[in-house]
Amino acid sequence: MHTLTSRDGTKIAYTRDGSGPSVVPVGGGLDDGSENAMLIPALADRFTVVNYARRGRDGSGDTPPYSLAREIEDLTAVIGSAGGSAHLFGASSGGALALEAAAAGVSALSIAVYDVPYSVTPNAVSAWQTYVAQLRDALAEDDRDRAIELFMGVAGLPQEAIAEAKSSPYWAPLLPIAHTLAYDAACLNDGSPPRTRLSSISQPVLLITRAEQAATMSDVAFFTAAADAVAQVIENAKRIIVPAPSHVVDPETLAPVLTNFFGSARRRSE
Repeated sequence: MHTLTSRDGTKIAYTRDGSGPSVVPVGGGLDDGSENAMLIPALADRFTVVNYARRGRDGSGDTPPYSLAREIEDLTAVIGSAGGSAHLFGASSGGALALEAAAAGVSALSIAVYDVPYSVTPNAVSAWQTYVAQLRDALAEDDRDRAIELFMGVAGLPQEAIAEAKSSPYWAPLLPIAHTLAYDAACLNDGSPPRTRLSSISQPVLLITRAEQAATMSDVAFFTAAADAVAQVIENAKRIIVPAPSHVVDPETLAPVLTNFFGSARRRSE
């Protein structure tokens, strides 16, 4: 584990594995970098994978006040430690952060996102905004259990599944990073795709979603609509559907796709 210092003085923890052009994975909600770490063995033979813990998670610091601009500064510092430019892979809300960073001008060679969770219907936007307001109240009371329950609810888990998760040994390790759910909410703004900002992205962008048979129809339809909406406003965007088993990053499915995309983007830039 290494650390670097972001612009505001926050220490950011990261690992570095492999050799070749740099790839920086960007984690989503309630992920301290562990989920994307599963990609490292499959990518490290072709790329230098710099996997970091976003601020407030695992070994990274958390200097207040939070802002999306500071998260982008963190990612900029990570890219700097990776040689000054890198391919980005963002999972879920990490995909929204990667896209916002690219729109802000970070040195991204290309950007791949998986199941980026923008809301594109009025009902979905309204549900997202209700969640954000409830999350704000829960965190103001330091009710971390409630914050996680709300997140799982807006993600579509039924109450029975949430109760089961709460009674499992996986729940307690989530509590220390529950406050970072507000950070993921900030990355998604009002929930809808920031079309004007995203239209300024000139790098190659790959928008990945799952096939219908991989999950429930409504789950897949939500992410499909989000990716389609983003693809419409980014000139150099490509859509792809993969047979991934779930919303969780699956190395077997995603690693070959990312290897091909990042390799192709590199060849186009040479």
